[in-house]
Formats: sequence, structure tokens, C-alpha cells
Amino acid sequence: MRGMASVPTTDEVTVLAPCTKDLCWLLSRASHALNTELTAALEGLGISPRAQRVLGAAMTGEHTQIELARMVDLDKTTMVITLDELEKAGLAERRPSPTDRRVRVIAVTEAGRRKARQAEAIAMRVRDDVLGVLPERDRDVFVDGLRRLVDERLNDPTPCASPVRRRTPRG
Repeated sequence: MRGMASVPTTDEVTVLAPCTKDLCWLLSRASHALNTELTAALEGLGISPRAQRVLGAAMTGEHTQIELARMVDLDKTTMVITLDELEKAGLAERRPSPTDRRVRVIAVTEAGRRKARQAEAIAMRVRDDVLGVLPERDRDVFVDGLRRLVDERLNDPTPCASPVRRRTPRG
């Protein structure tokens, strides 16, 4: 599986050169390109990367919509839309909590489990292909470094007077 992105031309490299030390720009560009590639790879399954993440998180235990939204970093509205899509496709169900009848937990159906396993295999192939440009010894170090940034220093947005609008990838 090869990425959808083409090799930049000399003119494009010259234009992008000032940004290549800008961490925010690099992470944003990588995120967009990877999400686009994963969306394309999952199209044949009829599932989006967002739905794949929600199914995967829901398979880890009995979680409410709010808990799942926090786990996969989605706003409430996007989570409701995603769960509506998953229910319509027969991949997940909202069920009463066994411990609190006022609360609904998200249950993944058997069809949802199959779809999640297929999607995870595709996502791993894309991941391996993308990381394949790095020397093998650097791959885990790179991913672990990103995870550490997300878990620690970049875990919570810094409050500011003009909050940065978060661009949510479609899919």
C-alpha cells in the first residue's frame, strides 16, 4: 500500500522550507495527510477512521457516550453523530447500564467487532507503510515520543484569550 501523497516538486520544497522547523505545522500536515490516507484505505470497508476509533474504544469495556468521547477526543455532537451512524450500520448499540438505569453504555455488536478487527488490520498496514520511511530503529522511538508529547506536555490545551479553532478531520 503506497501513500496517496506525491513527491513534492523542487518549487514546492522551496515554498515549504521555512515551515520545516515549525513543529505545529509539521504535526498538522502529517495528521491531515495520514487521516486522508487512512480514510481512503478504509473506504472499502465503509467505515471512517473516527468510527474505527470509537468502535475500538467501545470494545475495551462498558463506556458511556461521554466516556468514549473523552477517550477518542471527540466533542459531544460529533460523538452522537458517529454513534448514530454506527447504530444505523448495525455495528454498535446504546444499551442501559447494568449499574445505573439512567445511563446508556455503548455495546459493540458482533458485526461491529468483525468490522473493527478488519479496520484495525488496515490501519496497521497504513501505519507500517507510513513509518516505513524511517529506519527501523527509529520507528518505535518516534511513536513513543509522539505519545509522550500527547500524554504529557500537549495533553491539555493552554487557555488563551482567543481560543484556537480546532479543525476536526472529516471521516
